[in-house]
Amino acid sequence: MQQQSVYLETFGCQMNELDSELVQGQLEALGYRFTKDDLEADIVLYNTCSVREQAENKALSRVGIISQRKRDGAPIILGVLGCMAERDGKDMIRRHPQIDLMCGPSQLDRLPMLLDNVAKARTSDLAQAVSVGDRVALTGAGSRRSTALEAAEDSLEILDLSRAFNPDRGAKSGGRSAYVRITRGCNKFCTYCVVPHTRGAEVHRPPSEIIAECQQLADQGVLEITLLGQTVNHYRYTHGTAVTLDGREVAQVGPGLKAFRQEHTSAQHATGSRTTSFADLLEQIHDAVPAIQRLRFVTSYPKDFGDDILAIMADKPRICPYLHVPAQSGSDRMLKLMNRGYTVEEYLAFIKRAITLVPDISIAGDIIVGFPGETDEDFQATVELLKQVPFKNNFIFKYSPRPGTVAITRFEDDIPDAVKRERNNHLLAVQAEVSEAVHARWSGRTVDVLVEQVSKRDQAKIGSRGSMKKTLPGGVPLTARGATLDSPVVESSVREPNPEIPAQPVQLSGRTAGDLITFFDSPKGVDPLELVGTIQTVLVEETGVLSLSGQLQPPLPG
Repeated sequence: MQQQSVYLETFGCQMNELDSELVQGQLEALGYRFTKDDLEADIVLYNTCSVREQAENKALSRVGIISQRKRDGAPIILGVLGCMAERDGKDMIRRHPQIDLMCGPSQLDRLPMLLDNVAKARTSDLAQAVSVGDRVALTGAGSRRSTALEAAEDSLEILDLSRAFNPDRGAKSGGRSAYVRITRGCNKFCTYCVVPHTRGAEVHRPPSEIIAECQQLADQGVLEITLLGQTVNHYRYTHGTAVTLDGREVAQVGPGLKAFRQEHTSAQHATGSRTTSFADLLEQIHDAVPAIQRLRFVTSYPKDFGDDILAIMADKPRICPYLHVPAQSGSDRMLKLMNRGYTVEEYLAFIKRAITLVPDISIAGDIIVGFPGETDEDFQATVELLKQVPFKNNFIFKYSPRPGTVAITRFEDDIPDAVKRERNNHLLAVQAEVSEAVHARWSGRTVDVLVEQVSKRDQAKIGSRGSMKKTLPGGVPLTARGATLDSPVVESSVREPNPEIPAQPVQLSGRTAGDLITFFDSPKGVDPLELVGTIQTVLVEETGVLSLSGQLQPPLPG
């Protein structure tokens, strides 16, 4: 059988980015070849997101383009993965008959089977005889009831552990950064959010498997790991309750919200040796995998974030002083309508605790403007919240009704779009002032920067050269596409740095441990591409709304 080429495009969040990486590794191991050009692909897959309207509209637009090509006779297999598939269910295929298969985020391990079903039907001229059920893998309406059984089957855990991490897939950080999922699903049921319905209830992976994956990535030269979860600080694994017949621990359903209802000043992880809390997990990864220079996590929920986590962040030097902790609104009335479960006072108290225990902590968040019923007073309360909290940045969004959410049926979308735009722009201006003040605090200080890439401004100075090498700094080889973590390494197709060093300085960009974007120039006599994927010290000389800039400090890599 001729090797089939696959085009995979990802929309939405970091969770989707990781899902796409796992899907690519899984299919490459089965002999599929990936391409960056959908015009040369036999299979086109879109990994979709339902959280933001813009991401969903882009995905539907892409589906429309491929559908037209199929109507014109192109023999393409078109698949929709992720939250849009899960939310819309089988009706999406009926509305868009050019879609050949659909796979929800909790069923991605079944994707090869779906592709095989479609391919076999085509070769035997039985496409019309293949039922929708043979082309669809979704959790369905009973997802939360069936989560316990699916967690025990542990199929997604196998997908995580069999990942084929490949630094060639992304230029940023020279392949030195990676995501690791610790939980999937969500129990919060915010009224504007579809995630609890598309990804199911919280399911937590065993600590031993998470640590093993982090070690595998470290062995591949990864310096920075981001732990992922919809509500990452809800991680809690009770040992001995979810095991196979041979005694191996497997993923388990989370304990529910009652497990977190205690005073934040108490050591929440002191619950006995049979339970690993999120604070315990951070400490264990930090101590067990010293090659990981940066350990960060997203996304955090403010109500249940204990001081035990903050204490570990302060005590362990390689855990990044960074929190992405969405407030969503500065109005208690809006927070109640959103079902966020906390008040503004509680949010501010959490921020105060975080700053006290981790003084250099960077804080980012999300804000929704124009939620149904938002008055001028509610909006002004959000403005005041932004002024009180030293947010390095906020992702500010206009509310849009999302199918499948509680809000779309419970509340009328009564805020005119013009008002939403005005409030959105006003908040962006306020956040710019706050961000500028936050960045200004770093003037004259040195920061350690994980160098990600040559800045867009200076890409022309290096011409067509790639931003990565055949070997990472320190001699760690890149894997070829399709190689597993323990496979023999073969030569990568990535270009080597040109031996001709640019005559003029080249601007590089990277991020601090607190996720502050930092720019600096490569020094004379040093190939800038040799610095990508390394951690360098920069003296901050200028600050602005969006970034820091300064001078590279010795020592440099030899």
